[in-house]
Amino acid sequence: MKRALTGYRPTGFLHLGHLHGVLKNMLKLQEEYECFFFVADWHALTTDYENPSRISEYTRSLVLDWLAAGISPQKSTIYRQSDLPEVAVLSLLFGMITPLGWLERNPTYKEQLRELKKRHLQTYGFLGYPVLQAADILIVLADVVPVGEDQVPHLELTREIARRFNSLYGEYFPEPEALLSSFPRVPGTDGRKMSKSYENAIFLNEEIEVIRQKVLNMFTDPKRIYKKDPGHPESCPVFNLHRFHTETETVKQIEQDCRNAIIGCRDCKKILAENIIKDVIPFQERRKMILNENPNIVDEVLEEGLRRVKPIANQVILEVENKMGLKA
Repeated sequence: MKRALTGYRPTGFLHLGHLHGVLKNMLKLQEEYECFFFVADWHALTTDYENPSRISEYTRSLVLDWLAAGISPQKSTIYRQSDLPEVAVLSLLFGMITPLGWLERNPTYKEQLRELKKRHLQTYGFLGYPVLQAADILIVLADVVPVGEDQVPHLELTREIARRFNSLYGEYFPEPEALLSSFPRVPGTDGRKMSKSYENAIFLNEEIEVIRQKVLNMFTDPKRIYKKDPGHPESCPVFNLHRFHTETETVKQIEQDCRNAIIGCRDCKKILAENIIKDVIPFQERRKMILNENPNIVDEVLEEGLRRVKPIANQVILEVENKMGLKA
């Protein structure tokens, strides 16, 4: 069975965008690959180093959310990045052979510098993010990495680093393939892509009444001023979110009623709110049940994941050091 690896930064709580993108994809992966899912807490420091106080809290919440969503510790290896120092060692060694130009031309680096202007990101750690990412992937000799199309250039840096190592010291590392996955654009409450940083997210573990109010306060069709005006559902965030939580036939009816000014925006939002709540409640109940049955479940899952991944990482470092002439 081929190995797949994916990591997630603990920079906040999970929201509906993660449910329809990351979590559903992880569930599919664990049935088809030998999976390694890790909490990328070192990566969280690349952008949140000035305020790391909640990284530990978010880490525990993230693992618990994975379990509640159906990620199985028996089928997948779940671990915390910082528990595996071999990743840092491999990142250091990769840093010795990675040309500076490769990092500076990285499109993700340039994009985030533009988007996160309020943060001081002119750091070695942020520039070297792809090197650490390459170490994450290659420390388990992963064959595939699930990515969206916009992330393919980032993964290509890992492949380039693997090729450069193999060229300098002899064949060892695989060149991991991009497992192109469909990560749908889930609209937030303001119409932009749902994101913690945009403060437009509906979180999976929020109180039901909070979810309801967030939906009722959502932006709607900007061209529809009065209920009697015909709507334009294709440009309405509420309608687009219906696609994820409302049955297909009902969505078709809502679209028709909106265009014909039969249904108003508030009524449309009420339907959406109840459908989201219906989808979220089972997740919240599973989460509570898991924690109530075993308050130490997160620690146990991370310990077991580390026990599994540690021998693999140790062997990789041993081979790398031998090939680089560091060990006789």
